[in-house]
Amino acid sequence: QVQLVESGGGLVQAGGSLRLLCAASGRTFGSYAMAWFRQAPGKERECVATINWIGETSVYSSSVKGRFTISRDNAQNTLVLEMNNLRPEDAADYYCAASNYRTADYRTGQYAYWGQGTRVTVSS
Repeated sequence: QVQLVESGGGLVQAGGSLRLLCAASGRTFGSYAMAWFRQAPGKERECVATINWIGETSVYSSSVKGRFTISRDNAQNTLVLEMNNLRPEDAADYYCAASNYRTADYRTGQYAYWGQGTRVTVSS
């Protein structure tokens, strides 16, 4: 069984930055793609960034491209999301997700394991 634990959420002013961390355990972390999703109240869960198994390919949603950076450390079993120039519309619960495949993919159905989420609040 895979365990994913997110941390790093909080309250930040618009224009500020946050760094989310996902600590993974339970299987070989470096063999599978990972992603960050977010879900705001009343909205569907969306993929904001995904990264392939070795960390050489990443894909971003258009809403965060240029502001967010996803990275992974396969030796430390960690996934990071660096979020800069945050906007009020970035406020949501952010989830770390682990795929059963190696390829970076934005589709929710590709991810079998999910963390409990960490909340990001952005004040205007």
